[in-house]
Amino acid sequence: MKIAIVGASGAVGQEFLNVLESSDFKVDELRLFGSSRSKGRTYNFRGAITEPVRELTDNKADFEDLDFVFVSAGADVSRKYADIMASGGAVVIDNSSAFRMDDDVPLVVPEVNGDDALNAPRGIIANPNCTTIQMVVTLKPINDISPIRRVHVATYQAASGAGATGMEELSEQSKQLANGQEPTVKKFVSQLAFNLIPHIDTFTDNGYTREEMKMHFETKKIMHSPALEVSATCVRVPVMRAHSEAIWVETESPISIEQARHAFQKAQGVVLIDRNEANGYPMPLDVAGTDPVFVGRVRADLANPCGISFWTVGDQIRKGAALNAVQIAKYIIDHR
Repeated sequence: MKIAIVGASGAVGQEFLNVLESSDFKVDELRLFGSSRSKGRTYNFRGAITEPVRELTDNKADFEDLDFVFVSAGADVSRKYADIMASGGAVVIDNSSAFRMDDDVPLVVPEVNGDDALNAPRGIIANPNCTTIQMVVTLKPINDISPIRRVHVATYQAASGAGATGMEELSEQSKQLANGQEPTVKKFVSQLAFNLIPHIDTFTDNGYTREEMKMHFETKKIMHSPALEVSATCVRVPVMRAHSEAIWVETESPISIEQARHAFQKAQGVVLIDRNEANGYPMPLDVAGTDPVFVGRVRADLANPCGISFWTVGDQIRKGAALNAVQIAKYIIDHR
């Protein structure tokens, strides 16, 4: 099994290495690619030192004889190089937004629509947005009981969603404010430490941000439900790692709380922590660095007789990015 990681020195690229390191995914050859800044770096992987990071170019020979290419280097890089990466027969699993809504590129969360990964005519599979991944994993068990008509979601997104530089800025701002200094603001649109920013990505003409519209459109595609309505408000919060989401769903028929809890308990990739007591619910501090999507605060929506409300937390860098991509590759291997 020959694989490559493009964007190997970034936060998600490093998490690809961590996920592969701790998994039983067979890796006979590992090629790492990055920018000129990361060229030549090496990393520890499964008790050995990797080959040096290669600078990404349009040389097709770099991608010959590969089985999978995991890409997390931004949408512009993906648009420029993804078809070149796939030209040698590899399956390219792309973590950017470049191809998510393309008709000839499947958008896949294995627990929800894994079979879509088996039909990738361009050899490219898109990894959904981190908040979408986390949400649809929990929508699937509810939708299996009664089709979902509407979803309202408010996200509470950690600094990790902006990559390593986002985490560094939150840490630096916290230190500066503790020392009575003015915080440095570069990565985010405003001070994040001790603050909330209801603005992730750029605004669109309808007043929603691109992050919010990603959740709207991607959920429909993954769930194979064009009629499903999704409305999101995405907020950056001063948490280092792991996103949280408050979700309200409306189903065609009423679902009891017992039915919903049972569905979450048996759902693949979901862990239910739902006790009406202190610490009887998932929190990002406890979830960071773990694989599942955690669910709690399951209750009836008092404003809708067909509504269920619940709270989810998931590690944005693992299940929201690297882990989901590796799971896609595993699904393809297992179902070939």
